[in-house]
Amino acid sequence: MKKYDVTEAIILAKKSRDLTWEAIASEIGMSPVWTTSVCLGMNSAPEPQAEALCKLFDLPTGSKEVLMECPTKSWEPAIPQDPLIYRLYEAIGVYGPTMKEIIHEKFGDGIMSAIDFSMSIDKEENPKGDRVVITWNGKFLPYKQW
Repeated sequence: MKKYDVTEAIILAKKSRDLTWEAIASEIGMSPVWTTSVCLGMNSAPEPQAEALCKLFDLPTGSKEVLMECPTKSWEPAIPQDPLIYRLYEAIGVYGPTMKEIIHEKFGDGIMSAIDFSMSIDKEENPKGDRVVITWNGKFLPYKQW
């Protein structure tokens, strides 16, 4: 069994049970963003959360071990075609250099960790149209000088 197989089983079970990512996350005691990432195969789950997901979705034998495996994080090198993912890609393409400049100005030469990292996705109601609020929170890692 591979991560893809477990992800497919989770997506089918989620749909058939009419569950939200928020409900799934609440069931296993984790955040919706982290839980979704694990279920999509982009992060590994500690044993208690892997067991909880297997139980919740009635996953096949061997799924727990797959959920606990360290993933190979990869994505298509081409520009994404999905409109929502493309717009995020576009926003980073347009504002990435600006973000880099401001981060370097405030912190110095370094990067934001995607390992010591959290993210939340919220909805802000607005009479002109609801707003998507994405918050990234990553530890600053200065480049070592030697």
